[in-house]
Amino acid sequence: MKMPRPTPPLLLAISLLVLAWPASCADPVLFPVSKDAATSLYSIPVRDGANHVVDLAGQLLWSTCAHDHLPAKLSCKDPVCKLADAYRAPSCRIAGRPCKKKCTAYPYNPVTGKCAAAGLIHTRLVANTTDGKNPLQQVSVRAVAACAPRNILASLPKDVTGVAGLSASGLALPAQIAANHRVANKFLLCLPRRGEGVAVFGGGPLFLQPGEAVGDLTTVLAFTALHTRKGNPLYYIPVQAIAVDQPPPVLLPAGGVVLCSRVAFTALRPDVYRPVVDAFDRGLARNDAKVDKVGPFELCYNSTMLQNTRNGYAVPEISFVFEDGKRWTFVGSNSMVHVDGQTACFAFVEMKGVKAGDPNAAAVVVGGFQMENHLLQFDLEKKQLGFAMVPSFSECSNFDFTNSQY
Repeated sequence: MKMPRPTPPLLLAISLLVLAWPASCADPVLFPVSKDAATSLYSIPVRDGANHVVDLAGQLLWSTCAHDHLPAKLSCKDPVCKLADAYRAPSCRIAGRPCKKKCTAYPYNPVTGKCAAAGLIHTRLVANTTDGKNPLQQVSVRAVAACAPRNILASLPKDVTGVAGLSASGLALPAQIAANHRVANKFLLCLPRRGEGVAVFGGGPLFLQPGEAVGDLTTVLAFTALHTRKGNPLYYIPVQAIAVDQPPPVLLPAGGVVLCSRVAFTALRPDVYRPVVDAFDRGLARNDAKVDKVGPFELCYNSTMLQNTRNGYAVPEISFVFEDGKRWTFVGSNSMVHVDGQTACFAFVEMKGVKAGDPNAAAVVVGGFQMENHLLQFDLEKKQLGFAMVPSFSECSNFDFTNSQY
């Protein structure tokens, strides 16, 4: 569902300029992306070094209040107020109250589900523009955010002060940067396994080191459709089957495949999990290397007995097969996780709390570990997802942040 862009009073003039100027008249906006070792969540600094957790399903930009924030005095009938209240998390019981005098948003913690009633504020995001190779210059981007109480930060990384929603909502970060910085409404996301990855709002190119060997990664992207559903902030992709090296592939039943940055490892519904795990076990055929399972993982191996390659362990490839036959493939570096010095486990887990075949639950929730060191382009104008694996001799943390203003 295409969401309208925000047009708050302070931003109306800028929004009118967006209509008059081509979308590419400004340089894309760059943020470094870091991974928290304790929670496996990813965050970006959006204001004076204040880190915000990246949430692909997030509808808002929210944080704890700073003294210099300017309250956004919006009426209940203002279009921005309607955007702020467009989606209410099922766990947020206080949401749904009729708006009376002051516009109220309901930011929620994507890990705990806890929410709070919050007012809207005007703020500025501090970032760098980029040419795809280096940061260029510091830029300040106006934005509307929700001012949340500190008690909903539980279970988020210690240095985090809020959440940066990256959904297709009109008040999520991509739409606000597009409207106020005059760039295309699309963003690149390259999640790191270690070090600093990159998020670029407004499109490519994107070069990682060594630049001469890697080249512009946006030129090798494959594309598939990117769907959203009414009343649901998740991004869905049209995967028809999961292939594990050898045929036949595991056909996906109803439920869909969603992308979720707040989940550490890809979760498979029970009716999908069992055939995928069994196919991987048959394909690897290393019963001699098996060791006791280490929760939440079922298949674990003595890592010293597995062959290592530039793409991680030599194990069966896992591929998402799309409607047009294109494949998004995960090699050993994204399908096997180290749990200790001598143990590596198959990094797909069984979805909990849902029944096999439940059409109301996603069939697959793609987690951050599988997305790491893959370049993803979310084109919210064309409703396309671009995807490409970063070459084995590079990684998402190889962006050259030299001259960065952070």
